[in-house]
Amino acid sequence: MSAIPSEAWLVGGAFVAAIASGLAGFAFALVASGTFLHFRAPIDATPLVLAASLIAQCFSILAIRDAIDWKRLAPFLVGGLVGIPLGVALLHGVSPGPLKQGIGAFLVAYALFMLLRGQPQPISAGGRPLDAAIGFVGGAMGGLGGLSGAVPTIWTGLRGWTKNEQRAVYQPYIFAMQAAALAWLWLDGGIGPTAIADFAWCLPAVALGVWLGLKLYARVDDVQFRRIVLALLLASGVVLVV
Repeated sequence: MSAIPSEAWLVGGAFVAAIASGLAGFAFALVASGTFLHFRAPIDATPLVLAASLIAQCFSILAIRDAIDWKRLAPFLVGGLVGIPLGVALLHGVSPGPLKQGIGAFLVAYALFMLLRGQPQPISAGGRPLDAAIGFVGGAMGGLGGLSGAVPTIWTGLRGWTKNEQRAVYQPYIFAMQAAALAWLWLDGGIGPTAIADFAWCLPAVALGVWLGLKLYARVDDVQFRRIVLALLLASGVVLVV
């Protein structure tokens, strides 16, 4: 591994993450963080994850723009914007090991449970206040590690929505949270030359990967989409743990 430049590993990780993002609509940060955090400190990896994921979301949101319900989306956005400053404040004092392992263990446990259990009954309780609370958790995770999409993605699946309804909530949410977190980091002086240079290396791989992922998304139904999401969550968790 040491014979290969770190930039090459970052580009490869970004390409795989972009395919996952185009296919599932959310997994860029989860997949890319497994690589980025191996080669960069959180202070450099987080803005790289955020910026590259924003580019990926720009492409894939266009594919589901007609399904976006702003009334359904609004509570997630409000909660997330409140949570971002907390995550950014915690970023400077967090070491990469515990951050990766904690998030990874949660994702592995959840994905395995849901794959073994099968499709649960949809959760209708809680309404908008609970949706806003989920958005807050996602916002805090976005500011901390660029991982704003994990919890909202899980939650929209538990709500029992179709694949387009799920993506129409968590994709615009992820985009808004990551844009806000990136802006917050910029104002806080948290984006350095290393992250900017890495982003330039990764940009072509992101564009190509999202295009391939969207081609695959058009071929899956709701049941297949649920399995793909859980498989990506499981794989992402394993990468983060190890």
